[in-house]
Amino acid sequence: MPDAPLPASAEAADRLAAVVALRRLADQLEDAAVEEAMRAGWGWPQVAEALGITRQAVHKKHAQRLIAAGVTLRRR
Repeated sequence: MPDAPLPASAEAADRLAAVVALRRLADQLEDAAVEEAMRAGWGWPQVAEALGITRQAVHKKHAQRLIAAGVTLRRR
């Protein structure tokens, strides 16, 4: 694939800002979906499989926030 011309500095900054905004939105959507699933009785393995990550990774990322939100977490 040939190298694309580099965008002007302002364009690059705008594109990078858009990437940051999309990442933040994706994180917010993930947080809400994980919380909804856990409140519905899903376990860590099911959430992890749906996200395509390990259960340890999903637990590390979400457990503390879910506990603070009052979500009852299943052991298995």
